[in-house]
Amino acid sequence: MLDIRWMRENRQALAEAMVKLNDQEAPWELALTLDERRRELLQRGEKLREERNSGSRQIGALFRDKRTEEAGALKERMSEIGAEIAQIDERLRAVETEFRDAMMRIPNPPEPDVPVAPDEEGNVVLSQWGELPQFDFTPQAHWDLGPQLDIIDFERGVAASGSRFYFLKGAGARLQRVLSNWFLDVHINEHGYTELYPPMMVRGHAMEGTGNLPKFGDNLYRDAEEDYWFIPTAEVSVTNLHRDEILEPGVLPLYYVASTPCFRREKMSAGQDVRGIKRVHQFQKVEMVKFVEPSTGRDELESLTQAAEVLLQRLELPYRRVAIATGDLSFVASIKYDLEVWAAGCREWLEVSSCSLFRDFQARRANIRYRPRDGARPEFVYTLNGSGLALPRVIIALLENNQRADGSVLLPEVLQPFLGGGTEISRPGGAAA
Repeated sequence: MLDIRWMRENRQALAEAMVKLNDQEAPWELALTLDERRRELLQRGEKLREERNSGSRQIGALFRDKRTEEAGALKERMSEIGAEIAQIDERLRAVETEFRDAMMRIPNPPEPDVPVAPDEEGNVVLSQWGELPQFDFTPQAHWDLGPQLDIIDFERGVAASGSRFYFLKGAGARLQRVLSNWFLDVHINEHGYTELYPPMMVRGHAMEGTGNLPKFGDNLYRDAEEDYWFIPTAEVSVTNLHRDEILEPGVLPLYYVASTPCFRREKMSAGQDVRGIKRVHQFQKVEMVKFVEPSTGRDELESLTQAAEVLLQRLELPYRRVAIATGDLSFVASIKYDLEVWAAGCREWLEVSSCSLFRDFQARRANIRYRPRDGARPEFVYTLNGSGLALPRVIIALLENNQRADGSVLLPEVLQPFLGGGTEISRPGGAAA
């Protein structure tokens, strides 16, 4: 949510931001109109309350002076004022509801250095690490390789739960568990994060706090009877950890990390995207979340992104950092870097991490503040989040990039100590990790 005072004073900048974001439906003009109406009603109501309070005092004095006729007339006027105040309060409640809804639908303006383009075609590759793997045979995609290795079972996943579900089994399930634990250990031991085990279901207000509601409700899973929403990422639960709190001086920055399943309704993708485990309704992800002082926001974004990059480098997976253009930014991000890993079988770059700075956009929605110093007035924190990393696509890259002609997969050296010294995943009947 934006600062309404900033919106009042920066109408032109706000209009330009919405053009950059290619969001012509954002109700920012409606919000400002409703804000004016709301303030007019508040001022009118306050003026009438002052008149009523003054009149009430006068009525008592008039009765004491036995000026009963004047007192009666003034008392009747006070009743009229009371009825008018009630009408204003009712109109104010309706306007405030409409105002809040409009404010909740306005996206976060981009940082000045975000590439300006109407869609993802304007995303800019900032850097690339590692050499793309070369083969003397035609590499297979994971949707063929996984079943041959007997580590991914698509047919039984579909039989149990429908399309875009799957079973990881044997070495596949173990690989995901090892990766998740290793990601957590690196972030905790080397990057200073505190591990959380957060709720996987939250109330609607938690989804609003991170910007998932009201705009993206159709992409979320919900238990309507209990008003529980299944998290699309641990960011939702973890960001709401400090909801409605004022953090004391010296507490920031706060770094949290969590490994959770994530639930999303992948309705829009089609074609090759529906094959394999690239776009599924449930997947495992390690998520990093930061609460920081505003002055450090951009530096914290860089360190957040580097924390995810370290993992890819140690896994020896070629990847690139991509600056997301204005028209492709998420609703809540003011700037975002995607880390895309190369998958040799699919022959495409797959996003395995999105690292975003939200400024105070989420903090205003979730009412998360801090005191810069003792006795200082509370201010809104800045929040950030990034994947560190998303498991299905990392597994895709590991399988496809490290496959060998005999169908086996060589495992990265950094993981081998966690796999009992295993060095490869082989087809049934061969050595397995």
